[in-house]
Amino acid sequence: MLSPMPQTVLIVDDHPGFRLAARALLEAEGFKVIGESATGTEGLEAVVRLRPDLVLLDVGLPDLDGIEVAGRLKGCKDGPAVVLTSSRDVSDYPPHLEHCGARGFIAKAELSGPALLALAA
Repeated sequence: MLSPMPQTVLIVDDHPGFRLAARALLEAEGFKVIGESATGTEGLEAVVRLRPDLVLLDVGLPDLDGIEVAGRLKGCKDGPAVVLTSSRDVSDYPPHLEHCGARGFIAKAELSGPALLALAA
């Protein structure tokens, strides 16, 4: 039996164009995008306020980077699943990316509903 699809998604990325494209793609594939944030601080606040099942989180944010945000969310009771994303390749990031609490990494160019679901399940 397959794991249920996360019902709600929060997109945290500092590029409005990517947030718009990711929202359209994910909603077309059955996800419910309940919010967007442009900074790590806004993302943390939105998680508390909106309680999403999943956070699609850019690594390169202008204030707190995605690795720091994922680490903070890791400590939250009943916190969301976190999937990191970037326009850069995962090999461009330090090894601690694997230990920050995120379920995985998807390059922005490879974002799809099935890829996100595979990591979130």
